[in-house]
Amino acid sequence: MDVEVELSRIIINETSDQQIIVLKERQGERGFPIVIGIVEIFAIDRRLKGIKPPRPMTHDLLDCVIENLGAKIEKIVINDLRNHTFYAQIHLTLNGRTITIDSRPSDAIALGAGSNVPIYVAQHVLEQTSQ
Repeated sequence: MDVEVELSRIIINETSDQQIIVLKERQGERGFPIVIGIVEIFAIDRRLKGIKPPRPMTHDLLDCVIENLGAKIEKIVINDLRNHTFYAQIHLTLNGRTITIDSRPSDAIALGAGSNVPIYVAQHVLEQTSQ
């Protein structure tokens, strides 16, 4: 079973390549950090703030492609944690069918940021991170 979470904090440190986002249960107290890259943290921050660059950045481009193909992002699921690495999936709907695409959590969250796309975490991942 997946648990809905929200992006509760973005910690930007411009002097480091490692940035942190914190996800927290919507209906609970558990939460955990994910270390991501500087490009992804700025993409998440920019998209949450609704800042439109003069030319589309990678996540904007992918969002535009998905939309123009007639698909819709339904949800993001952080579905696994192996060797301290998180794995995610982007769930799209297109013509009544669901398409699941493997992704890094940072890219999936950057893609969904600012669009109210729900984020879920697999129960076993949440249990591993909350210990």
